[in-house]
Amino acid sequence: MATKKNNFEEQLKSLQEIVTNLENGNVPLEDALKQFQEGVKISRDLDQKLTQAEETVAKLIDSDGTEHKLDPNNAAAPEE
Repeated sequence: MATKKNNFEEQLKSLQEIVTNLENGNVPLEDALKQFQEGVKISRDLDQKLTQAEETVAKLIDSDGTEHKLDPNNAAAPEE
């Protein structure tokens, strides 16, 4: 479980597996603590990725609903 995965869906699946293991209660205390720590790391990474996605969407759609095209050469800034 210690391997870092970059794919959002893979990370989410890993987090779900950790939660399931911990909820079942069949994990020794030391392993449970390690899994919990890994779950917190994954959760923070997923939260950061979601925040970045929200910021990208906000750049693409103004508050008045006006859509902007995303410049493929500069994904951080929409075209005006």
